[in-house]
Amino acid sequence: MRLSIHHQTTYSYNTPVSYGLQQLRLVPKSRIGQSVLTWQTQIVGGRKELEFDDHHMNRVMLVSFAPGSEQIVITCEGDVETADTHGVIGKHAGFAPLWIFERTTPLTRPGAKIRSLIKGLSGEDADAARLHTLSARVLEALPYKVGGTDTATAAEEAMGLGSGVCQDHAHIFIAAARLLGHPARYVSGYLMMDDRVQQDASHAWAEVHVDPLGWVGFDVSNGISPDERYVRVATGLDYAEAAPIHGIRFGTSTEESLNVDIQVQQ
Repeated sequence: MRLSIHHQTTYSYNTPVSYGLQQLRLVPKSRIGQSVLTWQTQIVGGRKELEFDDHHMNRVMLVSFAPGSEQIVITCEGDVETADTHGVIGKHAGFAPLWIFERTTPLTRPGAKIRSLIKGLSGEDADAARLHTLSARVLEALPYKVGGTDTATAAEEAMGLGSGVCQDHAHIFIAAARLLGHPARYVSGYLMMDDRVQQDASHAWAEVHVDPLGWVGFDVSNGISPDERYVRVATGLDYAEAAPIHGIRFGTSTEESLNVDIQVQQ
């Protein structure tokens, strides 16, 4: 399937910003199941300072604000050819060793509520089947609901709130999978939805390393492994390492407004 993606992010401020720096992870990866055919990034109100590949093999772009900017617009668009691999990405690659994905982070630190999710999951079951059961348990414990959490909400905190979004589902699933002894990581990317083209946020899911398959994706929010409708962009131990945009700014501005416009279509 050939997917066309348009992603525009606009930051606006009530007074000029004296200095700002954004770290972008917005370039999809050409790996098993997807091939990036075209991709371009345009910056209005700032400029690209440098590009590099981080330890997760994410393409990272550093963008500075033009002095005195009151708005910066980041537009990414391109075409990606995808195939259905039933979520299987394959063997581990990259600069980070596999064992590092067994580490907990502040966003994925498990507590009593997450530990309860793995009770009764028999080690005699096939790993993939056990993880699909875990995925279903996470969604049952935390129904999808927008507005109750944000990017700083930790997995155990989200469990206590009783609802969350794809980011929370991924963090909780990752924390539980690591408790079961699996390396696990966070994935940010895009999903072509069946009922709409326009979206106001990118998507997130998890990947777990399962022998002998290698990395396998699990989209808890939709109860499936990613298929040809998904485009992987960045991976990391949690959201903080795979966030599409993260940055700092200095100045007298006290108000920041954010507008995100995403279109994903065949």
